[in-house]
Amino acid sequence: MKAKDKKMHMKITLKNIITFLAFILSLLYMVIFYNYYFERNSVYASETVSNEIRAIKISEASKVNIEEIIAQNAQDGKKEEYSVEETTLEYITKYRNNSSLPKGQMQVVQEGREGKQEITIKRIYQNEELIEEQQVASKVTKASISKIVEIGTANYTSNYKVKVGDTLYATSDRLAVMVEPNEQSQKIATLTKGNQLKLLEIKNEWYRISCGSTVGYVKAESTTYIDSNKKEETKVETAKNKTQLISGLSFGMALNKPSGLTLEQFKKILTDNKDTNKIFANNAEYFYYIEKQYNINGVFVAAVGIHESAWGTSKIARDKNNLFGYGAYDSNPYHGAYQFSDYSESIDLIARVFVKYYINPKGTSIYGGEKAAGTYYNGSTLSGINTRYASDKNWANGVYNHMKYLYNKL
Repeated sequence: MKAKDKKMHMKITLKNIITFLAFILSLLYMVIFYNYYFERNSVYASETVSNEIRAIKISEASKVNIEEIIAQNAQDGKKEEYSVEETTLEYITKYRNNSSLPKGQMQVVQEGREGKQEITIKRIYQNEELIEEQQVASKVTKASISKIVEIGTANYTSNYKVKVGDTLYATSDRLAVMVEPNEQSQKIATLTKGNQLKLLEIKNEWYRISCGSTVGYVKAESTTYIDSNKKEETKVETAKNKTQLISGLSFGMALNKPSGLTLEQFKKILTDNKDTNKIFANNAEYFYYIEKQYNINGVFVAAVGIHESAWGTSKIARDKNNLFGYGAYDSNPYHGAYQFSDYSESIDLIARVFVKYYINPKGTSIYGGEKAAGTYYNGSTLSGINTRYASDKNWANGVYNHMKYLYNKL
């Protein structure tokens, strides 16, 4: 090789070496910079997480002073707790007229079935004392089935009372026959509407019947006595006068018994100029019906509705057909309040809630062969209900004032 060629080869080789070294130095610099940057800056969560989680600076966790936070919380004395509770989803009762039934007679054509729901509750404590509680989420895990009750509207009435030996007929679409007269007993058969039954025994809200080879207990409310020969029989409901009805009125009166008012008397006391939307006047019959079905004072229930809805003028009452604010929490009452398709549903539901949870001790026989849960029972009086029903300590006094007003209109 010539000298000139050797010189050129050396020049090219040196250039390549310099370039290669520059590349290596650049790469090393990038690695150092990346490591430096990674240690000094925050990394954010990503992928399949909510916007709230994305805002959490994960790497900053090592810099949080846990002791300082604990000390601060201890000074504030405030803490939050969340819990998921499974609760009963009460069924809705729907009423409809039946012109073939004697006037005022009621029969169940579809039995109500309770559902289940999971409710997420947030509780805030101040120095271990509960200061706020609200429902933040709910999920239905088992749907409820509405109860359907038919009300007779024929131009005659009947005062016939069934007796052992009578022939009855099932009115419910699916009438359960139980071994014992209670809801928790074993079911032995299911009858359908129109099945003919022989009445063997009357036991409170239950009838012991036979249907073919099946013998057991059915709910009395899901049966009817049909007697075509008594269609012209009429019965005038005996009305107590004002003195008789108001004699038992007091702040400490028991509310787990009917007021004794007739349908016409309910219509009279609930027709009022304060009822600007005619909500109570147009639904007076349902306060009468709940007395017949659930053994509760209908005047009391009406007074609660008046108190909670300001005579039906509240936004919850107008928008959601909810006269009682049922389901509402103090922190966000409108959002939490239940929506009903009509006022009769809210009247019926609140009556059952009072009977099942507030005004009867646990184990008391109540409507439809059920037993009272007595979860919030503190006596069957206004003050007893106020203990767990309302956060307003003057709630009982307010309701009682409305009760006095209604009774004095008789």
